Amino acid sequence: MVDKKAKVKGEVAIYKFYIVEGDKVTRTRRDCPRCGKGTFMAEHKNRFTCGKCGFTEFTHTDSAKKTKK
Repeated sequence: MVDKKAKVKGEVAIYKFYIVEGDKVTRTRRDCPRCGKGTFMAEHKNRFTCGKCGFTEFTHTDSAKKTKK
């Protein structure tokens, strides 16, 4: 018999998205501007990506602005 409550691969614990300091709660990740609050964006090396709608926002880096002389 297969266990119906088997853990889903890739499941993330929600407590990692918030920091509680006294009476204040702070989010550790960015919210998606399209989906609204509660939908967090994944942080990659050079971009932020929403897993729900696919919205991608690239970060600015100085290495990308190098010019050839």
